[in-house]
Amino acid sequence: MSRIGKKPIPLPTGVVVSIEPELVRVNGPRGELTERVPLAISVEQDGDQLIVRRPTDRGEHRALHGLTRSLVANMVEGVTTGFQKTLEIQGVGYRALLKGRDLELALGYSHPVPIKAPEGIEFEVPQPTRIVVKGNSKQQVGELAANIRKQRPPEPYKGKGIRYEGEYVARKVGKRA
Repeated sequence: MSRIGKKPIPLPTGVVVSIEPELVRVNGPRGELTERVPLAISVEQDGDQLIVRRPTDRGEHRALHGLTRSLVANMVEGVTTGFQKTLEIQGVGYRALLKGRDLELALGYSHPVPIKAPEGIEFEVPQPTRIVVKGNSKQQVGELAANIRKQRPPEPYKGKGIRYEGEYVARKVGKRA
C-alpha cells in the first residue's frame, strides 16, 4: 500500500530531474543540486510534477516522507529562483566589507573577521550595515548566515550585534543606581 500523503511538487520549465535509487538530482537554470533519499521513500516523476510516496502510515515513514518532500521541493526552488538571507549589523563602527568573493567584518574586535564564501554561495553588501547571503542550497545559505550571526550575536542591553532582517531582540533594562 503506497501512500502519497502530501501534494505533488510542480516542476517549472527548464528543470530536469534524474531519479536513481537513494539519489535525486535536480538541474535547473541556476545549477545542479543532489540529495540522498531514504530507501523506504520513493520519488517518481509524473509529467511536470514530482510525487513522493511512502510505503506505510507508520510514524517513521510519515516523518521521512515529509522531510524528503521538503528537501526535494527546496532543491527545485533553489535551482530556479535560489535562496537568500539578509543580516543587519547594529553598533557604532560595526560594518561589513566585500573583498573579492569573501566578506570582511569589523565587529569591535582588535582584528577584522574574514568569512570565506564557499562554492555556490555569494555575498552582497548593499550598505556597510547589511549583508545578503545568496545561493541555491537553502541549507547552505541558512548555515552560513547563522555562522555570520554567531560572530557577534545581538546583545540585549544595547542591541549591538548582527541580527537577521526583522529579528526582534528583547531589550533588558540594565543596572539601577
